[in-house]
Parts: sequence; structure tokens; C-alpha cells
Amino acid sequence: MSLYTDRIAVAADALRARGVAGADVAIVLGSGLGAFAESLADAIRVPYAAIPHWPAAKVVGHAGLLVLGTVAGRRVLALSGRAHFYEGHPLTDVTFAMRVVGALDVPRVILTNAAGGINTRFATGALMLIDDHINLMGSNPLVGPGDPALGARFPDMTEVYSRRLRALATEVGASSGIPLEHGIYVAVHGPSYETPAEIRAFRVLGADAVGMSTAPEAIVARQMGLEVLGVSCITNPAAGVVDAPLNHDEVMAVAARVRGQFIQLLEGIIGRL
Repeated sequence: MSLYTDRIAVAADALRARGVAGADVAIVLGSGLGAFAESLADAIRVPYAAIPHWPAAKVVGHAGLLVLGTVAGRRVLALSGRAHFYEGHPLTDVTFAMRVVGALDVPRVILTNAAGGINTRFATGALMLIDDHINLMGSNPLVGPGDPALGARFPDMTEVYSRRLRALATEVGASSGIPLEHGIYVAVHGPSYETPAEIRAFRVLGADAVGMSTAPEAIVARQMGLEVLGVSCITNPAAGVVDAPLNHDEVMAVAARVRGQFIQLLEGIIGRL
């Protein structure tokens, strides 16, 4: 067992000791989307700081709290906040939470984020199901010595985001009257927002939305065999789409505005798992 896998086991054991086990799905909640964790019934709450080796989530809009609770008859493990590559964490730390989710035998994960809209059809506040991603972070979370305990050395990425879960989410959106977009998410290092020239380049590559997370977690989840769904909240037009500067306060305000629809969508998806 490597030092890294040992740390994963220690964190998972610490959570089991607090009663965190038996989840049907884990949900990683992006910037400003943490309100979902507050809606869980019969909740067990564990601050990240109380979990051994767990990296801190220090960005505004990330509560840094793990919550196990019930929604629609399912046990849900909500991670309110994540560590980011741009904070200086190595990608092994950025994806540590996902490794622990796998060690807790959670079979599927919903990754959410706040993203900039590259596709000019997307309205601010739209919810986009991630059909695929482009990793432009400059690295990969699987870099380093191969460890069979973590999964295959060269995992297949043909279907990172589950067709089944995307179809289920689309059905929930249609039946609930929640408009859903579909698109390609491009992950960048950050923390600076992108330039208009970069956004034009991403559009040529086929990207519909841009953000600074999610792709590393999705890669690691697939390596471990978890089923993955990705949902982006389009909180702002990307640079150059409109003639206005970008700021994090706008991201937070839009995420707060759509939280009702966002929670309704997640509850509907969980109810149909």
C-alpha cells in the first residue's frame, strides 16, 4: 500500500466511524451551489477540517462540509465545496475526495460546477448536462507511479459521462419543466479568467462551457469504475461573448438565483436512480 492509498483508507475509515457509509450517490457541489446540502434530511455533517488528509476548500462559495443525508428515499453524500488546482494543490489532492468516495463504495457521482458560457445560445443561469470534456489544465490526475489499487494504468475515457444518467437527467428536466442544455466542458487551470482569444480558440475546439474543475474528478471517478454525471450552471458569458468584465460575485449571484431549479433537478435525478 502506498502512502497515498494509506491516506485514502485513513480518511474513509474516519468517515465510517462517524456513520458516513451506505450512500447511493455522491454529489460534488460547485461555486454557489451548496444550498442542496442544506436540504438533506437525517443529515450527518462533517467539516472537511475534521477528516484526516482532506484538503481544505477555501474559495468563496465553497462551504468545506461533507453531508450524508436522505433525498427521495436515497442516501446522498454531498460534498459542499472542492479543492482546486489553481489554489496550488497537486491534482492528487484535488481528486482526494473522489478517491475517498470510491473507497466508501459509492457507485455513482454527480459533479457540478459554475461555468462560463462559450456557446452563445446559452442564457445566463442555464443548466448544462456535460456530454464530454476537454482537459486543458496542463496535467492529468493519474500522472505518477501506477497503482493497481487505484484502478487501471490506462483507463478508457470513451464515455466519461454516463449516457444512462444523461438520458435520465434529460427526462427529469422535461417532466419538471426545467430547460437543460447539452454541451462540452473545457477545463482550464485558472485562476485568471480566460481571454477573448482563448474563448474563440475553445469554441473552435468544440467547447460550449469553460471552468476550472470537474475534469480531474471525472477522470479519477472513471478510473475507479464510478458512473459519472456532470452538470454545469452557466453563471456568466465567457470573455468576449459580451462586452463586460467578469467577476466572482456575478458567479455567486447567478448560482443563488437558480438554486431552486438546481435542487429540483438533483432531487428528480436522485429519485429515479
